[in-house]
Amino acid sequence: MATPTKPEVWLRGPLPGVPGLLQPVAHALLQAQEEVEALMQHFPRELLWEKPAGVASVGFHLQHLRGVLDRLFTYARGEQLTEAQLQALKAEGKPPEVQNNVQELVQHFSRQVSVALEQLRHTDAGQLQEPRGVGRAQLPSTVLGLLVHAAEHTQRHVGQLLVTARVLQGT
Repeated sequence: MATPTKPEVWLRGPLPGVPGLLQPVAHALLQAQEEVEALMQHFPRELLWEKPAGVASVGFHLQHLRGVLDRLFTYARGEQLTEAQLQALKAEGKPPEVQNNVQELVQHFSRQVSVALEQLRHTDAGQLQEPRGVGRAQLPSTVLGLLVHAAEHTQRHVGQLLVTARVLQGT
């Protein structure tokens, strides 16, 4: 949902400091961030954990968007998940005891995008094909595979968030 006065992020030119091969990843993450911020700007708090027709709630999608970026970028660095990351994964989709408002969840996602962009700026393009293990089973991937999947997964969940939010708001 780019604003009429602004082209989509990928049409605004290269992002400073991001290696050329990682520009599409950075563009996709920034586009997702802009779309989430615009979509959630006036989203009612009371609908945050509603599951229309049993699908995932808006709250889940906002938690998952942040969490999946954190996890996939951790694997791209060649690290395993911490206990805190595993606990956050278990908590996805569950309303916290102290209710977040919509903008807090959006801010958590936006901060994670900023962290991801900083990691992209420090990623050596010569290491993109290095193997990386995913999860406890250490399923095979590469640095590039993880970063591209993070962008693709983020975009897919933003689409699902959009549909869920519109259904809940009757638009």
